[in-house]
Amino acid sequence: MGVNLHHRDFLKELDFTRSELQFLLDLSRDLKRAKYTGTEVPRMLGKNVALIFEKTSTRTRCAFEVAVHDQGGHVTYLDPGSSQLGHKESAADTARVLSRMFDAIEFRGKAQATIEELAEGSDVPVYNGLTDEWHPTQMLADFLTMSEHSDGRPLHRVTYCFMGDGRFNMGRSLLVMGAIMGSDVRICAPTDMWPDKEVQDVAGERAEESGARITLTADPAEGLRGADFVHTDVWVSMGEAKDVWAARVRDLTPYQVNADAMARTDNPRARFMHCLPAFHDTRTTVGRDVAELTGMDGGLEVTDEVFSSAANISFDQAENRLHTIKALMVATIGA
Repeated sequence: MGVNLHHRDFLKELDFTRSELQFLLDLSRDLKRAKYTGTEVPRMLGKNVALIFEKTSTRTRCAFEVAVHDQGGHVTYLDPGSSQLGHKESAADTARVLSRMFDAIEFRGKAQATIEELAEGSDVPVYNGLTDEWHPTQMLADFLTMSEHSDGRPLHRVTYCFMGDGRFNMGRSLLVMGAIMGSDVRICAPTDMWPDKEVQDVAGERAEESGARITLTADPAEGLRGADFVHTDVWVSMGEAKDVWAARVRDLTPYQVNADAMARTDNPRARFMHCLPAFHDTRTTVGRDVAELTGMDGGLEVTDEVFSSAANISFDQAENRLHTIKALMVATIGA
């Protein structure tokens, strides 16, 4: 059966079926090859995309801007001080205005409710560049990257483990996306940092349909054994109180991705993945502040030893944000 994603929103992974997500991954691969070989055909000539950012970004902003440019379109970037969204105008009213001027709207911010309201008020596709609950465009990049590093194995034969705080967008999205795609998914975190029960339940439903294997565990040995890929994400964010930092670091130190964790996979070909930025040394403001607070100067969620090793494919992930975001836009608003 053919896949037609024209005019579709992408607010969370659950918006699309397994076959639709696989279509986007296949299209991403084709567009990546075309860019590398100089054979790319622009499908977004004259298209305009609004980029709304409540949260700062490097990869998401650059991926959208370069993808639109490569495809012959134009972008308008709106930072928190450049629009009335949430100040003088509701998300729904903002969507009504922008959808009369643009062919698609991207939103990167805090609340999933905001992007849901944008989508409800919009007459054009709305894309989730990140919310606190979901990170669907990152999942496309992650799964393309895992596919590229799996020696031709299909995604239902891929095993990966997320180490860290599973309550937020990366843990939730990796659990649900893997359940949809039929992978062997492990979320390894303290029990009070697992994805909430609603997310576990919907992941279980999708796993029954796809044949995915889901494991939630507090034991790194169980989570890591046999993993092809080890994922993690930052433990602390700018703006969080320093007493939160200390508690978070204390609770998550057993889940640091270090040389011992990689060895526990018992897989010499295991690869490390991170959505970035990563606090693997003290060359950032947050890295220095947390090191001063906790005494951990060799890295937080990942050690510099692992991050600087050949196992690290996070920069492949970063590049693949471009190709997968491009595929999403070509599929939904391309000619």
